[in-house]
Amino acid sequence: MKIYKALFPLAACLLAINCFGQQAPLQAHGLTVINRQLTLGSDGSTHLNGLKNAGLAWLNNKQFKFGTIDFDVKGNDEMQGSFVGIAFHGLNDTTYQCVYFRPFNFLSADAVRKSHGVQYIAMPNYDWPVLRDKFPNKYEQAVTPAPDPNGWFHVSITVTSTKIRVFINGAQNAVLEVEPLVKTGGTKIGYWVGNGSPGDWKNLKITDAK
Repeated sequence: MKIYKALFPLAACLLAINCFGQQAPLQAHGLTVINRQLTLGSDGSTHLNGLKNAGLAWLNNKQFKFGTIDFDVKGNDEMQGSFVGIAFHGLNDTTYQCVYFRPFNFLSADAVRKSHGVQYIAMPNYDWPVLRDKFPNKYEQAVTPAPDPNGWFHVSITVTSTKIRVFINGAQNAVLEVEPLVKTGGTKIGYWVGNGSPGDWKNLKITDAK
């Protein structure tokens, strides 16, 4: 069993790395940044800003097939403004699986909105509109108990060849359990944000299956 911990150098000030438009992906601090600006915080956190379309920060020199992904993540309570998670089994920048959260739905009084708290997708063919239309309430669920939508919360994702399970804040019961829709053949893993969304991550630990 191998354990990977993301360790980035701390700085007295914040460091910003840009990657916009059609520019080539930037390599910085062990990450390849796609369609975002990356900022490293003095607390060891990684921040991606909000831009049109999805953004990624792939971990360089790390492959992931099966095992457990642990991390702390923070979004916000802005309606349709926060989509934060992790991408894995990446073959390239458009083909990957992903688990992400919509914190603005965590505490919603609307039962339908609340049921859209955590989402699994398999890009490019199984984005959320396709899954919601063809498989309602199967690949997205409420997050219960709901974390603070503006605060940090801990996520643990276990990935096997047949199951993906998502746990929040050390809970015994998974908030989402699905069967993978695809086999991408990829091993890339990294931070993910959705259209227009910023996000923050820290304390990433990847434990490979034995």
